[in-house]
Amino acid sequence: MDYYTVLGVDKKASPDEIKKAYRKLALKYHPDKTNGDKEAEAKFKEVNEAYAVLSDKHKREQYDTYGASGFHQHFSQEDIFRGFDLNSILRQFGFFNTSQFGGANGFRASSGPHQFNSIFGYAAGKGGCQGGCGPQPLKGEDLTYQLSISFEDVLHGAEKTISLRHNGAPQNVSVKIPKGIESGKRLRLSGKGAPSPSGGPPGDLYLKITVDPHPEFQRDGDDLLVEKKIPFSMACLGTEVEIVTLEGKRFKIKVPPGVQQDARLRVKGHGLPSGPIGERGDLYVKIGVHVPQELSEEQQGIIGKLADAGL
Repeated sequence: MDYYTVLGVDKKASPDEIKKAYRKLALKYHPDKTNGDKEAEAKFKEVNEAYAVLSDKHKREQYDTYGASGFHQHFSQEDIFRGFDLNSILRQFGFFNTSQFGGANGFRASSGPHQFNSIFGYAAGKGGCQGGCGPQPLKGEDLTYQLSISFEDVLHGAEKTISLRHNGAPQNVSVKIPKGIESGKRLRLSGKGAPSPSGGPPGDLYLKITVDPHPEFQRDGDDLLVEKKIPFSMACLGTEVEIVTLEGKRFKIKVPPGVQQDARLRVKGHGLPSGPIGERGDLYVKIGVHVPQELSEEQQGIIGKLADAGL
């Protein structure tokens, strides 16, 4: 299930556009409007799940990073709806009673994490409770860990091992780095944070990604940029330059006569991937014209003749 498709919005949609699309669909498929239609009920569930993810900045970042299948490997239904108060949201749209599904599929009128138990299939002890909820042990503190990776890790994806301390003892944790990830993105490792002080579940560990600079390539979104300098004479007459891509492939690129300083020549499909399953961007060769700081007498004479000829 693609959440953007469910809401009918573009992947670059703003929060206001997502909210507007959700409101329209929630009103359309709400049980008060559909008289127990099972297909409409299923659609209503999908719409709420999509909005629960795309309206939350962190969840949306994770969804965009991992894609639909990868996201669900990291987020359970309980994770998806944590902090999502359907009653409060629908009241904004004029629905004051959200318990109209009826029977085993009804929403509970009270707020809190257990309001989604039956409609989204939570079992007792897995995010919900039966017969009333008492005080729950506090969850442990979430932790943040800085993790540096290379351009090659962004290109191919990687698996890293980080060392943590758990209950005073060292612990190695393996984490998969998805292709195409950018600096500033966070990866969540469920249950790898600090232990609970009251016997509850441990917190989560968030890995904040930093992509280290590369000695040759610069990154521009999914595109890569590499600079090549050529002599002034070759800029006038045209030439060929050899480049080596990030994965080690060699190409000869034709530089047309009269090329200008900072002109860019494109090598399609040799940039970085757009997410774990996205297509690759392009590689751009930025042309620099080399102007020597010192000239021999012969070179000065030749340049003088070019100047006399209008060059």
